[in-house]
Amino acid sequence: MQTAFEMEPRARALTADQKDYLFPWVRPYYSEPLALSSGEGVWVRDVEGDEYLDLFAGILTTSLGHCHPAVLDAVGTQMGKLGHTSALYVTEGQIEAARSLAEITPGALRSTCFTNSGTEAVESAIAAARLYTGQHEIVALRLAYSGRSTLTSHMTAQGAWRLPGGGVDGVVHARSPYSYRSPVGGGPEATSFFIDDLVEVIETTTGGKPAAFFAETIQGVAGVIVPPPDYFQQAAEVIRSYGGLFISDEVQAGFGRSGEQWFAIQHWGVEPDLMVMAKGIANGYPVGATVARPEIAETWQGPSISTYGGNPISMAAMRATLDVMKSENVPSRAAERGAQLRAGLEALRSSYGWIGDVRGMGLMQGIEIVTDRESKTPDGDRTGALLEAAREERLLIGRGGLNGHVIRIGPSLLITEDELAEGVRRLQSACRRADG
Repeated sequence: MQTAFEMEPRARALTADQKDYLFPWVRPYYSEPLALSSGEGVWVRDVEGDEYLDLFAGILTTSLGHCHPAVLDAVGTQMGKLGHTSALYVTEGQIEAARSLAEITPGALRSTCFTNSGTEAVESAIAAARLYTGQHEIVALRLAYSGRSTLTSHMTAQGAWRLPGGGVDGVVHARSPYSYRSPVGGGPEATSFFIDDLVEVIETTTGGKPAAFFAETIQGVAGVIVPPPDYFQQAAEVIRSYGGLFISDEVQAGFGRSGEQWFAIQHWGVEPDLMVMAKGIANGYPVGATVARPEIAETWQGPSISTYGGNPISMAAMRATLDVMKSENVPSRAAERGAQLRAGLEALRSSYGWIGDVRGMGLMQGIEIVTDRESKTPDGDRTGALLEAAREERLLIGRGGLNGHVIRIGPSLLITEDELAEGVRRLQSACRRADG
């Protein structure tokens, strides 16, 4: 079932050098790692010149596709004017980026702090929640991925992604709203089941006054887990009843990716107290953002700094990215292309009994691979084979799930109908390869 891919000499040399010079946690996909050198739109090339159709977008990050001309132009112009200032000075670009963000964030969310990554955005949100509430404990979700710092790796609830050693004081985890693997399934009683667990976790594993409930609106690394429609509305009510805040993680699901709305939380009519975002916000340039209601931001009066947060070049990339997103109406585009993608994935599910579930929203979709649908046993081996087979078809897709048994798909939000159709065709061919 496993496929083999023979590396060319240049790629093999680069892989050897990586092992010599980089930390071993820098771990590429595939049995023989793929060395990329260039890209344009949804197409990338490796160091040998072979072309691949990219349906993973650097983990849902190149939201406008590789090397979008508007972003390149904005960055090049900014580099010729001012490259770095630190947060000790006022720059027009940072203010305009924050204003552009406030135009699309829900409700009263208006005050932003810029950092370099999703990890730092999460750290900032947790600090702000603790300052505002005067409380310390954080309720996160099992199967979550929140980052690679000491705090965020322990907010992460997958063993392989956590730093070794003891946990971080004050972080507890409620059950993920994972209907496919819930003992009550995905019916009307599902939300009550998950919310009852959230209440029990608060009342039995915290002091009863948590600072915040923190959750990805669609859990990405967990395997594209979409909650029941009324889950977040009830979860927000629960955390607020205990005096805590609701922090919505839109690092992967934000900026139109879920379709129709700018942020996934808006599908459920819930206004968070804080939001965190990164990845697609600047089409691959390093920007993390924490957005809060002004009264929450106001409580953080002590000194703090992010040397590269709000960097002029990154802000130029972010402003250009948001301008293109707005002019192209990417929420509507993601909904349309997402429906096309979902139809293709559902067709695959009807053909292969080892595809247990297809789920997602817009252009954030997942395929759960199982040994058979009756047992629902996760099949990481076949998932690995499918990943390798897709590479043979010159198609880039992602992998997630606690057991590495979920295929993740999240292409550029500007992918065309023909490009997506070609991606589905290549995935069909990969499924045939992996069916042995």
